[in-house]
Amino acid sequence: MVSLCLNSLPLPPSSCPQKLTETSSSFSNGSIGTALKPIVVNGNPPTFVSAPGRRIVAVGDLHGDLDQARYALEMAGVLSSDGQDLWTGEDAVLVQLGDVLDRGDDEIAILSLLRSLDIQAKAKGGAVFQVNGNHETMNVEGDFRYVESGAFDECADFLEYLNDYEYDWNEAFVRWCGVSRIWKDERKMSRNHWGPWNLVERQKGVIARSVLFRPGGPLACELARHAVALKVNDWIFCHGGLLPHHVAYGIEKMNKEVSQWMRGLIEEDTNRNMPFIATKGYDSVVWNRLYSRNISDLADYQINQINAILQETLQALGAKAMVVGHTPQFSGANCEYNCSIWRIDVGMSSGVLNSRPEVLEIRDDKARVIRSKRNRFSELQMVDYI
Repeated sequence: MVSLCLNSLPLPPSSCPQKLTETSSSFSNGSIGTALKPIVVNGNPPTFVSAPGRRIVAVGDLHGDLDQARYALEMAGVLSSDGQDLWTGEDAVLVQLGDVLDRGDDEIAILSLLRSLDIQAKAKGGAVFQVNGNHETMNVEGDFRYVESGAFDECADFLEYLNDYEYDWNEAFVRWCGVSRIWKDERKMSRNHWGPWNLVERQKGVIARSVLFRPGGPLACELARHAVALKVNDWIFCHGGLLPHHVAYGIEKMNKEVSQWMRGLIEEDTNRNMPFIATKGYDSVVWNRLYSRNISDLADYQINQINAILQETLQALGAKAMVVGHTPQFSGANCEYNCSIWRIDVGMSSGVLNSRPEVLEIRDDKARVIRSKRNRFSELQMVDYI
C-alpha cells in the first residue's frame, strides 16, 4: 500500500503577502487619442471600481467547463476565436460572478485564462474582475464533495507542473491554461493512469487539491485576490446576493476578511476562523438565493417584501442594480423587480445543464443579454444544485 502525506508534495512558492493593506490603483487606455478616463480601483481585494465610459460584460457560473467558458467569452467579444486566448475586448471591463470551481474538469485552466486576460486587458485600458462564489469558499474549507475526478487529476498535474518547471508563481499560473490540455492528454495516454478507480492516483489528486486550496495555499491565495462583493460604477456584482445587514457590516470589511481567511492570516486560536457573514448560512453573500426565486411561485406580499429589501440594499450602496449568479435560470438570464436584479447563471457548464451560454452587457448604464445562436441545448435534467 502506498501512503502519501502533504509534505511529500513540495509546495511551490506562494504569492501570498504577509499582510493586507488598503490599495487604490488606476490604469488607462494605452491607445493614442482616447478621451476615456482611467479605471480606478479601491480596496484590497477590489471593492469599488470607477470605470468611466467602459462597456461592462458579466459572465455567470462556469463550473470547470473550459470549452463553454471560452465560448461565453468569445460571445461577449472579449476573447479571440482563434484558440490563442487573446483579449479582444479593448478597454472593456469583464466581471465573472464566481463558481469557477467544482462540477467540471478544467477549473484551474479557467482561473489561469481569466488571469491572463486580466493582464492583457489592463494593457488596453480594460480590466477583468472575479467575485468568489460558494464553491470557491467550500474548496478553501476543504469541502470537496462536488469535485469531479478529472478536477482532482488537474490538481495533481498542476502541482507536478509547478515543481517540474521552476517558474515563478505568476508566470507558471498564467501559462497553465495553454499547457493544461497537453498534460491532460499525456495523462490519458499514460500506462500508469487507470482512470477514476485508481486509488493511488485519486489519493494524489486529493492531497494536491488540499495543498493548493487550503488557507494560505497558492490557489487559495489566488482566490483571495478577488472580492465577494464588487461595485463597478453604479452596478453591484456578487454571487448570491447582498442584503441590508451585509451593507451595514461593510462590504469592504467583508471582502478583506474573506481574503485574510483564504490567505491563512486569521489565527487558528481565534473564534473567527472564517468570515461567516459572507460565506456561511442561507443569508450569506455567496449562498443567498432570495433575489433569484421565481416570482410566479411567490405571493404578492412576498414579492413586495423582497423588492423592499432589494431597494434598501441598493439605496444604501448608491447602486442602480445588482447582478448575481448562483441559481440556474431555466428560462435564461433575466431581470426582475423593475430590473433592479439581474440573474445570469444559466447553467452553461456540462456539469450542470450544458445550456447555451449567455452573458450580460452593460453599456451606457443600460443592460442587455447576449444570447448564443449555437444550438447546444441538451435535454434539461433536474439536478441537486448547491
